Amino acid sequence: MNASVVELVKNFSSTGKPIASICHGQLILAAADTVNGRNCTAYATVGPALIDAGAKWVEPTTPDVCVVDGSLITAATYEGHPEFIQLFVKALGGKITGANKKILFLCGDYMEDYEVKVPFQSLQALGCEVDAVCPEKKAGDRCPTAIHDFEGDQTYSEKPGHTFALTATFDGLDSSGYDALVIPGGRAPEYLALNGRVLNVVKEFMSSGKPVASICHGQQILAAAGVLKGRKCTAYPAVKLNVVLGGGTWLEPDPIHRCFTDGNLVTGAAWPGHPEFVSQLMVLLGVQVSF
Repeated sequence: MNASVVELVKNFSSTGKPIASICHGQLILAAADTVNGRNCTAYATVGPALIDAGAKWVEPTTPDVCVVDGSLITAATYEGHPEFIQLFVKALGGKITGANKKILFLCGDYMEDYEVKVPFQSLQALGCEVDAVCPEKKAGDRCPTAIHDFEGDQTYSEKPGHTFALTATFDGLDSSGYDALVIPGGRAPEYLALNGRVLNVVKEFMSSGKPVASICHGQQILAAAGVLKGRKCTAYPAVKLNVVLGGGTWLEPDPIHRCFTDGNLVTGAAWPGHPEFVSQLMVLLGVQVSF
């Protein structure tokens, strides 16, 4: 009920400019009287308030539901991010090209929550086909994740994250069917780096010259696979020893969101670098967003 916020939303609505709102954000739309007579969805418990505000309520039968009514885009939950972003880009007059790519994510238990979910959904939003696999798990299984945060301590803190659904089965994986590989950080690389099949998948991508994007602790896997020799690379600072012992040339991530590209390899230090991380991978993939 912040008057300045409500007034700001009203001003956007009156101009006809795109408004995109997700989950509980639609409560602000209701307070600003911008949903009256318009098709709208939201997190299910927000429905009664939107109905009272005159909205034509669209039940979120699945968590990824998105609804468009003129310049208004609404979504139920973060599971709808890919379509939500696509619709917003379209509303802004954007065009996505070169997205006919198939991307593989190497996942594991307690990988970093943001470092898998954000790039995964970003690439989906760009129109890429994205698969996630984990050793000894199959399509439909889930991996627990950890949230690594930077709160002023000597190292990151660690908290429970969401669970992440796998889309493909690791056994029988044919890496030749994919155009690029992404390796999230977190705890998972500690044990994935000991898995011979995982290392072989990384070697296959690197030897083929296909794009490989690895962030944070993911570079522990690159080092274990022996693919960093002669390559310039960054990572979370605590992984510097792995990079150097693996024959890589260390690039200091200063600031922490700094990412680097060396040939077909994109590396980042931590999730604050996601904008650079994803955009540098897009360059290697030939995916473009134009306005």
